[in-house]
Amino acid sequence: MAIHTKGLVLKVSDIGESDRVVTLLTDDYGVIRAFANRAKKMNSKMQSSTQLLSYSDFSVYTGNNSYIIDSAEVIEVFFGLRNDIEKLALGQYFCSLALELIPEGEPSSESLRVILNSLSFLQNEKRSREFIKAVTELKLLSIAGFAPNVEACSSCGKSPSGDVFFNLNSGRFTCRDCSGNGKRISAGILTALRFVIYNPVDRMYSFALSPDDMLGFSHLCESFLLAQTKKEFKTLNFYKSVIS
Repeated sequence: MAIHTKGLVLKVSDIGESDRVVTLLTDDYGVIRAFANRAKKMNSKMQSSTQLLSYSDFSVYTGNNSYIIDSAEVIEVFFGLRNDIEKLALGQYFCSLALELIPEGEPSSESLRVILNSLSFLQNEKRSREFIKAVTELKLLSIAGFAPNVEACSSCGKSPSGDVFFNLNSGRFTCRDCSGNGKRISAGILTALRFVIYNPVDRMYSFALSPDDMLGFSHLCESFLLAQTKKEFKTLNFYKSVIS
């Protein structure tokens, strides 16, 4: 059976001298692994479309329990990321998040749009890298079903106006009146969490934070992601090593 879908290359594994296996994040089928025969050849039409972080229009057919790429047409290769080690490292981290959070075989157009938007913002330097990283982490978590409950205090049910205490493991917060265990965050950070979670993908970057709140928001999103996934990301460690 032949299928057509748009997809972003998340991972590339070379096989022998000429073939590749690529892991794609697609609109219609979520994460899939597909063989790209002879894609490493210099004269192959699939060489650029099957490299890491390439976004392409794929024609794929199913073999014996496998996907095989028949043809691919490049849409975007994100050249601006490949010439900057920090940007490339962050892009690879986003790919790792997709592999961890997005299911195989299920439509994933919203998650794909998150990563494509983030790569575009990163390439064009529209926002700071830490801002892009934090928003991407939180939005992908939310789509995957790990959104924190930021509507009201988990103890008294009221919506506070000031600082709150956020629990990384439960994804809930308590207000100052109720106290409780957790990381203290400002009203500005709480508002940012709500904005990213509840707004559509095309608006997820349409807000601003003070420098102090930006630092706190960035730390919180990463800490929450690590607490929820209970996983160490080598690509995150590499990103931190190149920016230190």
